[in-house]
Parts: sequence; C-alpha cells; structure tokens
Amino acid sequence: MIDDLDREIMRRLQNDGRMSATALAAQVGLTVAPCHRRLKELEATGAISGYRAVIDPAAVGLGFEALVFVTLARVDRATVDEFEARVSANAHITSAQRLFGDPDYILRVMAEDLTAYQQFFDDELTVLPGVQRVSSTLVMKNLKPGAGLPL
Repeated sequence: MIDDLDREIMRRLQNDGRMSATALAAQVGLTVAPCHRRLKELEATGAISGYRAVIDPAAVGLGFEALVFVTLARVDRATVDEFEARVSANAHITSAQRLFGDPDYILRVMAEDLTAYQQFFDDELTVLPGVQRVSSTLVMKNLKPGAGLPL
C-alpha cells in the first residue's frame, strides 16, 4: 500500500530522477536504508516503472510538434490492433491515446519542420490501417511539458 511517504518519494523523483538515495532520504526525512527499501519496493510493484532523460526536442532538431486526431473507418479488433501496432512502432509519434467518442485517437508527432511533417502526414499517417480521417493542430507553445502526476 502506498502511503504519504511513498508519495513524497515519488514526487521528488518525478522532479529529479537522478537524485541519489542519500539525497532522497535526506529530503523525505528517512535514513538511507529505509528509503532505499521503499524505493526498491516501489520499483518492484511497478509504481515506479522506469527512469529516463528529458531531452529538449529543439536541441536535437525536432522543434516542430503537431497533435493529430485520427478517426478510423472500422474499429474491429484486427484493424485496431494493426493500427495501434504501427503507431507504437513509429518513432515520430511520441504519444498516443485511444479515446472514447470521436476522434478515435490523439497522437503527438514530432518533426524537424513543417515540410518534414507534411511528408510524414502524407507518407505515414494517412496510410495507417483503417484511417478514415486525419486532422492536425500545430503546437504553438508547450506550457507544461512532461508534468509529473499530482501525488
């Protein structure tokens, strides 16, 4: 069972996943051994599922972002499975959610620029299995990228 101390540990790690166990223990008011035990338990139960670096898209030449709304012509199991497998395998699609209602999916797509996105749209998005309609909204400004959970 996750208690308030576990939530505080996760809250701190959301802000700095590279924090040492010693620093984490000090910030949450524990000694290192019990803090390390709690951390390992949170990892073992899947409450903490991993650690990663946060990379500035513009610094790696991917400063163009679009939100793409996809409606499928058919939502039978085979079409949905194939669509989702292709979306999951595509590196330019950095986030994907299946929705209730219309549209069926929202995708976050990163590209170098408008020209690269237009080519991706024509060559990859519109040919995904079962696609009936695709529309895009271009992101002007990212106000809250990668915000952690409200623990």
